[in-house]
Amino acid sequence: MASENMLGAYGAWAAGLVEDPPRFSFRRPEWTDLREWRTAARARLRDRLMQPYAGGPPRAVPRQEPFEFEGLRVEPLQWQLPYGPPTEAVLLRPAEAREPLPGVVALHDHGGNKYFGWQKITRTGDNPHPLMVSHQERYYGGVAWANALARRGYVVLVHDAFTFASRRMRPADLPPVIKGDLTESDPETEEGIQRYNQFAGGHEHLIAKSLFCAGTTWPGVFTAEDQRALDYLCSRPEVDAARVGCCGLSGGGLRTVYLTGLDPRIRCACCVGMMTTWRDYLLNKCYTHTWMIYIPGLPWELDYPEILGLAAPNPVLVLNDREDQLFTLPEMERADRILTEVYRKANAAENYKASFYPGPHKFDRDMQDEAFAWFDRWLKA
Repeated sequence: MASENMLGAYGAWAAGLVEDPPRFSFRRPEWTDLREWRTAARARLRDRLMQPYAGGPPRAVPRQEPFEFEGLRVEPLQWQLPYGPPTEAVLLRPAEAREPLPGVVALHDHGGNKYFGWQKITRTGDNPHPLMVSHQERYYGGVAWANALARRGYVVLVHDAFTFASRRMRPADLPPVIKGDLTESDPETEEGIQRYNQFAGGHEHLIAKSLFCAGTTWPGVFTAEDQRALDYLCSRPEVDAARVGCCGLSGGGLRTVYLTGLDPRIRCACCVGMMTTWRDYLLNKCYTHTWMIYIPGLPWELDYPEILGLAAPNPVLVLNDREDQLFTLPEMERADRILTEVYRKANAAENYKASFYPGPHKFDRDMQDEAFAWFDRWLKA
């Protein structure tokens, strides 16, 4: 009798279509030179991403005057990409800092909430939105972790991802057959925000299909935009561009995987609550996940954890939750074994670490402590 999976009787067949290790895996014996493998595998990743043109380094302008809040200098920013509405962002750094500091691109989560973006992991005033208070309580131990990291001695940039907050789809721009009775005025209330988020979740498959028809992919779009944010962070005089990292939970962990694997300027990374294998997505858990994850054809070249492994020998930390409802524990553990093998073969075993915490999907205070210590170890040395 076939085991239960997303494809029923076809599951075992589908899982067997891809070689293990796949073609561009560093675990394969034909790949012996780390630099040669990394160059070839990154090129193949870029081919599969099919990134759209997102312009050069963005020219950010203030959304309002910088101010101080709880020991931080806060700069609300925005920049215009070649397409779509302006991207909103916030830059956080210690108010008294005078020398260049390490920088971190802090990548916000998905969380089924597309009305908000950078606000999910920041606190820039005494009266945050109630939905953001509850969001941080649920996923982050009540902490605005981007602020906490900045206070530790980092310049932290948080920007809205494609389809979130300032980059979200506006009902006025959509045909009635798609938006139904959703109106632009709806999101001004808590009920309206919930209505928008429900609509946005149901709209994802249409976005993915449309992007495929445009010759690109959803990860291709958000990686292009995240790289423009990285351009901006590295351009700031307060930042030591040789000491830059990235971090995020869930959808932010997904973006961490792709940005770290793709861009060598990321010297240190922490992926939280977003590490498993393509097999887990295929057989067990695709119904729990966003369309933002998938790139046609990539599983033939690299398993999902090996995208992050493209950073080797640069240090990467993976933080998992044992009862994470988005993944199965055996495949999270298998992903750990894959990354361990990649880093051992790269002669950089000490530069990779995975930790497993009790509890459901989250980036709580204990996990934040480990992540921040990881950045201190590798970016402040």
